[in-house]
Amino acid sequence: MANQDEYNYQRIEKAIVYLEQNFLKQPSLLEVAEEASVSPYHFQRLFSEWAGISPKRFMQFLTVDYLKQRLKEAPNLMALANDAGLSGQARIYDLFTSLEAVTPQEYKQGGKGLQIDVGFHETPYGLALIGASSRGICWLSFITAPEQREVELNRLQTHWENSTLIQNEQRTQAFVDRIFDKHKANHKLHVLVKGTNFQVKVWEALLRIPPGSVSTYQQVAQAIHQPKALQAVGSAVGANHIAYLIPCHRVIRKDGILGEYRWEPIRKKCMIGMEMALYSPTDR
Repeated sequence: MANQDEYNYQRIEKAIVYLEQNFLKQPSLLEVAEEASVSPYHFQRLFSEWAGISPKRFMQFLTVDYLKQRLKEAPNLMALANDAGLSGQARIYDLFTSLEAVTPQEYKQGGKGLQIDVGFHETPYGLALIGASSRGICWLSFITAPEQREVELNRLQTHWENSTLIQNEQRTQAFVDRIFDKHKANHKLHVLVKGTNFQVKVWEALLRIPPGSVSTYQQVAQAIHQPKALQAVGSAVGANHIAYLIPCHRVIRKDGILGEYRWEPIRKKCMIGMEMALYSPTDR
């Protein structure tokens, strides 16, 4: 049975789906609360504690017109990040993430000799599986259904095929706290990735998209100086094995549509909406 944090996320997720489907009707707080199976007072408090804003304001961030406006600002924001460097973006970045890629020899070995501590944990976006090695976080994925636990563990093992997995939720909990606790977010985090040179370049570009902002596949392609490699960029974004920290959720279609997400589109909406609520200049 899911614990309270997971249950709350499920209710918020359900409410967001309802708002998305009925936004033009401007449903009342009572109607949305009923969909989430809680009282209006409790739902308003629950949602505001989670997102920092009202449910309707949250949905306004996810409308096409608003997202298009944010896309227009994306090139300048990415350029700003490039000029200043990640470590200097204290007012833009809530997470300081440095990326290390395995060497070509290590890539061939598939994680041979690597010990990975793994654990399942509750987050503001539902249950997640995290893997951490001595060189940093090397896996983060979200569980879309109870039976997916074993599936995600197998995916982790397949990706780091020759590594040794050790259940160690005490160690991985410390990483989860640093990733998702706003009060601990300024501590630098290190991630270890295994991918082709092209994939690594794309993932590095994703790290330069600030929270509260979005970018298109075209803009990411331009950022790595491969403007015609849109399909390859899309594939690299989809191959990201460290969710949230390497923010593939911030890449959307050029028409302002959020698009698909490896760990369910509604979770992508939750992440983008939450980040915009925290970082949108209109709410500062």
